[in-house]
Amino acid sequence: MASSSAAEGVSMDDYEALISTTDVELLKRAWRNEKAAPEILRFESHLISRLKEQIQLMEETVEEKSSAATDPLSVSLYQMDVDRTLFLLRSYLRIRIQKIEKYMFHIQKTGELWNRLSKDEKHFTKTCIEDLKQHLEESVLSKLPENYQSVLKQSVISEEDDMVPEPQLDTFVLCRSKEYLTGIQLEDGPVDDRSKLFEMEPGVLHFICYKSIKALVESGKIDLL
Repeated sequence: MASSSAAEGVSMDDYEALISTTDVELLKRAWRNEKAAPEILRFESHLISRLKEQIQLMEETVEEKSSAATDPLSVSLYQMDVDRTLFLLRSYLRIRIQKIEKYMFHIQKTGELWNRLSKDEKHFTKTCIEDLKQHLEESVLSKLPENYQSVLKQSVISEEDDMVPEPQLDTFVLCRSKEYLTGIQLEDGPVDDRSKLFEMEPGVLHFICYKSIKALVESGKIDLL
């Protein structure tokens, strides 16, 4: 009996591990991370490419089953899978577009963030910047004194691009670690506490400053919720 229970336990663990690594589950994880992170994350190019191919195959399957007079309930279940995947994919891409529209100037001038965009997102960012600049110059900036005609600075004497919004990396986020992590440097709280190292147990929820776990989110060791 004991060996049978152990075998069942191993089988269930393997099943859960398999389910957690399906492309739909990976998309859910990428969607949650993107939605919770204050900055734009790396575009999941390989995952999105695979999902687009899967969606196309699923849509062809639904069409074939519909034309073959298959049980309507079966066709409906297939269609639900397609709709759910499409919803997640569109929402993931929409969140990224919203971040690009909000932080386009900052993203373009920051190499690390610029390299996280897809080819299409880079084209979209450039187009948005060009259109916005043209609109502002024609409607407002051309009517201001020369010292105040910059899109990025309040005036020519400004040393930095003080009119460019940036993501707030000190935002607090809810997260969960996939493994035991130690040596995390806190970026918030009293100055005396910032020298202390923080530990995270796997599966335990934490509410922490994003800047403190930024690198761990990028490496995939921590999921945002």
